[in-house]
Amino acid sequence: MITTLAKQTLSFTPYLQNEIFTIEGCLDYREFRELLTRTDELLRLSGIEADYVEQWVKGLKLPARYLKSVGVIAKQQEHASRAIRCTILRVLMGCDYRELSVRLSDSVLLRWFIGLGDLRQIPSPSKSTLERYEKQVPEEVIRGLTQKLIRLAGEPEKDGHQVLGLAQEVKLDTYFLDMTCVKGMIHFPVDWVLLRDAVRTLVKAMKLIRVQGLKHRMPEPEVFLKSINQQSMAMSLQARRKDSKKNRKRILRNMKKIARTVEAHATRYRDLLDRQWENTEWTRPAVEVILKRMDSVLEQLPDAIRQAHERIIGERPVDNGDKILSMYEHDMNVVVRGKAGAAVEFGNTLRLGEVVSGLIIDWKLYQNQAPADSHVAMEGLNEVQKQFPGKIKTLVMDRGGDSKANVKTLEVIGVENGICPRNPQKLSEKMKDGTFRQWQTRRAQTEARIGIFKNCFLGRPFRSKGFEHRELLVSWGVLVHNLWVIARMEKIRKEDPDEELLEVTT
Repeated sequence: MITTLAKQTLSFTPYLQNEIFTIEGCLDYREFRELLTRTDELLRLSGIEADYVEQWVKGLKLPARYLKSVGVIAKQQEHASRAIRCTILRVLMGCDYRELSVRLSDSVLLRWFIGLGDLRQIPSPSKSTLERYEKQVPEEVIRGLTQKLIRLAGEPEKDGHQVLGLAQEVKLDTYFLDMTCVKGMIHFPVDWVLLRDAVRTLVKAMKLIRVQGLKHRMPEPEVFLKSINQQSMAMSLQARRKDSKKNRKRILRNMKKIARTVEAHATRYRDLLDRQWENTEWTRPAVEVILKRMDSVLEQLPDAIRQAHERIIGERPVDNGDKILSMYEHDMNVVVRGKAGAAVEFGNTLRLGEVVSGLIIDWKLYQNQAPADSHVAMEGLNEVQKQFPGKIKTLVMDRGGDSKANVKTLEVIGVENGICPRNPQKLSEKMKDGTFRQWQTRRAQTEARIGIFKNCFLGRPFRSKGFEHRELLVSWGVLVHNLWVIARMEKIRKEDPDEELLEVTT
């Protein structure tokens, strides 16, 4: 599992591995086994596994005496090697932590890939361990590994040898850029739904506190849950009914009354827990989790009530920048792209750039509202030119990236303009050029690449919570996607001595 390059960094040695059985008659299994075998080879040839292990150890906050222990460092390196392989496997298979933990305990092939296929009885990582593995290193580390893999794939063959064993290096000259929206795992942001979510969260927190023996005078918490659910069902039934506008206003007033009552009770319970937490079975860190959960909702609830009042009772619009889209996800944006079936989306804008082979060479998840596509075009081009100097010769994008400034900039820096013009007359003129037609025809495949990446490598729905974790998972997805693409490329065909002997005999 370790090459000469990796041995310079890794101090642990691989154990004796079990044999991977060949299952005849199952083509899908054989293809999947070949994919994992080739991915294992790419991790070793590229050295990104060794780099990941090095970054893992550097990020550990160990006492100085442990840093001098070869055994401790070797153990951490073994965990790091297992971490990158477990995460690659989870993203590649598109399963959650619990499912992967179960399958690792049962599959000889999967255990071999993550380094547990030896003769020792080593338990498989639990779902919590798999999650910690995925979030151990920052996003910048994963981005650096991906860029290194792309650079190695683009290196030409030297002395009959390509670094990653490819029959032909990957061409990085044509840069296809597009934008998409990574939808958040949130309710459709209906204003009254925010009030229901707030009441549910606060009531559940109060129930936890009451179980610990801290009580304040109030009705049973289930009463508020029942009331808010009744009002929610009544609100959802008002569509296409007579006097629906009047009824919606009446129901919202009832929901506001319930929300304010729960807010008052929750505030008292929050302060009670903060003062008398020592009388509970919880530790202070566990108490901080409950307090943080309640504080987040209590801070947003007045704004959520005001927003619902403005839109439903006052019938006045609210600016997108002032809207609360979710009580739990604070970095979501309203993305208006006018797509069929999704004119308005709620999430984060993602910039994605690929080359002809399908490798993703540029990506960025925007935390705030993304700039116009014409500005994103130059931003993406500058980024890839910085990472791969002298490689990019052509920029291809849809009409959203067209502007006079971009056309002039591309002429100055010597990059061919493959952006689709907004002007129909200019488009007709440029379509007479055969090369431009080929670029635009190939650009349609970028839409498919985005669909493959979002559905197969990010998952539906996109489950990561918090922008930092979403950004990290996007980078993991790009790394695994590029490994998947390179693993399916044609390899250098090694000469078989038996075939040469047969040719000579013939």
